[in-house]
Amino acid sequence: MGEYVSAVVAAVNDVLWNKQLLLLFLLLGTGIYFTIRTRFVQVRKFGEGWRRLFGNFSLNGAKAGKEGMSSFQALTTAIAAQVGTGNITGCATALYSGGPGAIFWMWVSAFFGMATIYGEAVLAQNYKTTDPDGHVTGGPIYYIKAAFKGRLGKFLAGFFSVAIILALGFMGNMVQSNSIGEAFYNAFGLPRLAVGIAVAAVAAFIFIGGVKRLASFTEKLVPVMALFYIVGGLVVLCINHEALAGAFRSIFVGAFNPQAIFGGVAGLGVKEAMRYGVARGLFSNEAGMGSTPHAHALAKVEKPQDQGVIAMMGVFIDTFVVLTMTALVILSSGLLQPLAEDGLTGTALAQAAFNQAFGSFGNAFIAICMLFFAFSTIIGWYFFGETNVKALFGKKAVLPYAVIAVGFIVIGSFQKVSLVWDMSDMFNGLMVIPNLLAVLALSGQVARAAWPGKKEKETQKKA
Repeated sequence: MGEYVSAVVAAVNDVLWNKQLLLLFLLLGTGIYFTIRTRFVQVRKFGEGWRRLFGNFSLNGAKAGKEGMSSFQALTTAIAAQVGTGNITGCATALYSGGPGAIFWMWVSAFFGMATIYGEAVLAQNYKTTDPDGHVTGGPIYYIKAAFKGRLGKFLAGFFSVAIILALGFMGNMVQSNSIGEAFYNAFGLPRLAVGIAVAAVAAFIFIGGVKRLASFTEKLVPVMALFYIVGGLVVLCINHEALAGAFRSIFVGAFNPQAIFGGVAGLGVKEAMRYGVARGLFSNEAGMGSTPHAHALAKVEKPQDQGVIAMMGVFIDTFVVLTMTALVILSSGLLQPLAEDGLTGTALAQAAFNQAFGSFGNAFIAICMLFFAFSTIIGWYFFGETNVKALFGKKAVLPYAVIAVGFIVIGSFQKVSLVWDMSDMFNGLMVIPNLLAVLALSGQVARAAWPGKKEKETQKKA
């Protein structure tokens, strides 16, 4: 039975991510389409997004409640989910499998992904609603039903909800806790199970507190964890400053001519650079996946496009800041050996790069960052899953969902099961399809929000 399930999961992942690259073309194509329809909103409104980000910046903002949360709290909740182990482990894996050029294609995917996530946030605001208890709620499940009426809409919305609950709430959080357990065992020798129990206990405390505690937690943790990692990365880059020019050169040359950097490395070509760069980049920033709209729906803003603009900043911070920092640290270290059988990859490559500059403290630094990144993702992903549990099964199902999620966090910390990782990838991919179909079907609303006509401008003035 296990072998049959593994074979099915592998076949689906080949179509979605690996061989047929269905999602790569779908996600990138959607980003290009929205970039054109919104007249390059990610360029025109970038300054506004930056001003809104720092204009709303607060480590102790107004408490979230039934009416939702502040725009900044919604952004930090989204970033909490976006900035995860993919920014360290995923980046290192992309470099190993696709070479330095993968980073260029990560930037390309993030640029177009900013337009996609703008659309997701606008639609999440347009179709947010209130639950029977009077709490504001929203997400793809609601705009999917609006895009496709009748049975088709209900089926696609239900399919999305089940996929995200499994992908993020359960298996995804199991994967995140495994990364924390592994990092702390390697750095400090701490038992993985003990680390898992501690992480699960803190997570449960936040889960029980609901959206109020979630918003308060993310608005404090996200800025601190980002600053901690960026400062550490900048210190390494200062130490490796002589290699920085070569690192940037390898990114641009590797994007179009990988052989010029590493010679005749078998299997390393432009296709691999594009494939791993785009796939890992989109997986990291989650643009188009349908996860972050759950947070952006709760933002208290005057107009939907106000949250769309600030949502773009989440993709920018995730890819152009945090993920790029990891890439430059690795490339400037000189430790990258793409596709080498005995070459370092994943977390081990990132740890080795920081160790080269920090000595043995490098392991501890990565372990602490892994704790920040992975734990924040656990909190964000749990919340996204909870929203869909409520929509499908009602408020009574939240407690069983929380208990199961906490159990997966503990199990994942000490038991790495490759099938769980593969299934997480599969359900992550499957939830993209109904989400993007709905976003594309409602693209007219997004275009009008990004470039309002005369009627829309008059309506906004009256409002």
